[in-house]
Amino acid sequence: MPDDGRRYELLEGRIVMSPAPKWRHQRIVTKLLAFLVRGETAGFGVTVTAPTDVVFDPEDSAAEPDLLFIASDRMGIITEDNVQGAPDLLVEVLSPSTAHRDFGVKMRTYARFGVRWYWIADPDEDALHVFELRDGAHVETAILREGDRLACPLFPGVTAPVGDIFLSFR
Repeated sequence: MPDDGRRYELLEGRIVMSPAPKWRHQRIVTKLLAFLVRGETAGFGVTVTAPTDVVFDPEDSAAEPDLLFIASDRMGIITEDNVQGAPDLLVEVLSPSTAHRDFGVKMRTYARFGVRWYWIADPDEDALHVFELRDGAHVETAILREGDRLACPLFPGVTAPVGDIFLSFR
């Protein structure tokens, strides 16, 4: 990737630039990170935020998701430089300039390489789209909003009110 201070990803063989995120985007990332860290603290795996490279195929696909979670029994995909292979959960927070990628090429790439869970947080709708990998594709299993509770089979017993994720300064 070019060394010009910008964020780049390699998606389906094409280099794309990702703009710096806005304030509310980062607040939602922070709230989701706090939730994932609870799963980590309970011993189910590890989580990390961007910028962290996830290399699916060095010739074709590498991404920088907003958040990722790797289950304890799959820690071997973590290297000092990056993650080599599919994390168990990837999270993207939508931005107007990248929403088409998150629901398009990223979703296809993440499914193709075996990401079990994919969450897309939509700040405009205060909604969390939950996708599960089934038969090689991500299938939306829920759209969570205010009043719902967030949970994930990767860390049973860890839950949080969805409304709290979207509470932030606008």
